[in-house]
Amino acid sequence: MAEVVVVTGIGGMGVVAARRLGNGRQLVIADFDGKKLAAEAEALRGDGFAVTPVEVDVSDRASVADLAATAGSLGSLRALVHTAGLSPTMASGERVLQVDLLGTEYVLEAFTPLVIDGTVAVCIASMAGYMSSLTSEQCATLITADADDLLDLVGPVDGLNFGDTYGIAKRVNHLRVERYAGIWGPKGGRVVSISPGIISTPMGQQEITQGAGEQMQGMLDMSPVPRIGTAEDIGAAVQWLCGPEASFVTGCDLRVDGGVTGAIHSMGFGL
Repeated sequence: MAEVVVVTGIGGMGVVAARRLGNGRQLVIADFDGKKLAAEAEALRGDGFAVTPVEVDVSDRASVADLAATAGSLGSLRALVHTAGLSPTMASGERVLQVDLLGTEYVLEAFTPLVIDGTVAVCIASMAGYMSSLTSEQCATLITADADDLLDLVGPVDGLNFGDTYGIAKRVNHLRVERYAGIWGPKGGRVVSISPGIISTPMGQQEITQGAGEQMQGMLDMSPVPRIGTAEDIGAAVQWLCGPEASFVTGCDLRVDGGVTGAIHSMGFGL
């Protein structure tokens, strides 16, 4: 039976992850943008990958269930890399929660029946999750809550700016990864997240040029690694987490941010 690698979101990080993990496996790539999806599938096939493109709206539970069914029909699930999401400048706060928070939940939920010994899920979160406004009491509730209750527990976001809402969504991603590690573990699977810092992808460049440039430059100025990150930095982390060397790593978040989060914490912010 073929080993299947599923990658949601075919932006910079998703494409790198697909190319690092898809060689010799059945690759399933999924995205909301059908035109972009078809183009990337053609490029991957041209380079020798066996690829199945699937249009998906991760904020739609039924759409995600269809994606999981397609993946399950192709073989055994080896890896799931969930990169699909919206950044703060791309949508309203409510839509960010639907895609980034509920989307991650729906993906982990839908693929749980496909987990076998050795299956790994890597969810792309963000260092913004470490600066969220959620209280410790909210976090304790959100980690165990039913999926249908998550948005109610987060509460109204009308008074928050999009960046704050994004941080909340990514903090909940961290929490739900902890929850699903316990669910996948008895089946032999692992669930982890990666929190990128400032990464030079199309989405990252949009954030820099559309309102967050000054804030991002401030973060780069305090970074122990004085450069912007690349999609390859994230891809390397994904590949390691999905490999046997990381077989004891689950239920946690890996910060790939050049040390920015640590620098912010050392200044007394975001603790």
